[in-house]
Amino acid sequence: MDHFAIFDEKFFSDVLLAGHESCASRRKLLLAPLLAALPLALSCTTAKAGRINSSETHITLPDAIKWSGWINGFPPHSGQMATLYGGLDKPGPYLVLMKWYPGYMSAPHSYATDRLSLVLSGTWWVNSGADFDPYNTVPVPAGGYVRRVARTPHYDGVKKGAHEPAVIGLFGIAPVQFELVDPGKPGWRKL
Repeated sequence: MDHFAIFDEKFFSDVLLAGHESCASRRKLLLAPLLAALPLALSCTTAKAGRINSSETHITLPDAIKWSGWINGFPPHSGQMATLYGGLDKPGPYLVLMKWYPGYMSAPHSYATDRLSLVLSGTWWVNSGADFDPYNTVPVPAGGYVRRVARTPHYDGVKKGAHEPAVIGLFGIAPVQFELVDPGKPGWRKL
């Protein structure tokens, strides 16, 4: 039995030593690139941006987005739009940013095609149906997604008292063909 105890002790000693050497080698492999990069990290040079081929990649930084007036007939300061790609009346796909200011909502309306909406900032209040009832709208915070099904009435906006406007990214296929449920009334509601 003593013989087996010596074998086990020697065996485990060799395994542990091999494991220790293996760990040391792994540490060296992990530290080498970090140590090699240290002089660059400690230098005072700044990184330079590369160049992009604008015929292949289009970039618009936030300060360069052109926000414009709202839908015809909507009051000033109720909202703004920025068309990033395509257009609501041009056949094909579109990407539009919509900004709703607190205290304004759309009247019930529909579109000819589905619309996919992603809330980018603020809280957007939405509901479906032909009857306008802002107190039964559902809040959709930043990061939330809303799909509007073609030819179904709905309304949305930002409730009065909100601290910021809601900015929504709108995606779909145009022409949109915006239609009010009641064309005899304005397309917006002030809360």
